[in-house]
Amino acid sequence: MAWRTISTGSTFEQQVPYSRALFDDDWVFVSGTTGFDYPTMSISDDVGEQARRTWKNIADALEKAGSNLGEIVQFLLILPNPENLEVIGQVMKAVLPHKPTGTVICANLADPRIKVEIQVTAKRQR
Repeated sequence: MAWRTISTGSTFEQQVPYSRALFDDDWVFVSGTTGFDYPTMSISDDVGEQARRTWKNIADALEKAGSNLGEIVQFLLILPNPENLEVIGQVMKAVLPHKPTGTVICANLADPRIKVEIQVTAKRQR
C-alpha cells in the first residue's frame, strides 16, 4: 500500500521536508497545523481566530484525504501560553462533534506569532 501526501504549498513545507498530511486506505496523519492562511502566509494575532483557522486548515487537509473532523481519534495540542487553553478549548468544543483522545503540551513554537499548533490522527471514510 502506498502512502499519499497532501501539501498546502506553505513556506514551512518548503523549509522543512514534510507533508501537511499523509494517508493510506485507513488512516490520515495531519502534521502540526497552525492558524496561518497558507496562500498568503498571514496569521491573526487573536488566539481565538488562530484556533478557528487552525481547525479549518486541519478540516481542509482531512477532506482532501477522504476524512473529516468527526473521524479524528487523537490530537496533540501545543501552545506556548497555557493561559490561552480556555479560548482554544472553547473553539475545539464548537468544531469537534465528539471528544477524541488528546494531549496538551506547553512549549515554545518555531514562530513567536503562533499561539496554537495542532496535530491529528483520523480514520478515513470508506
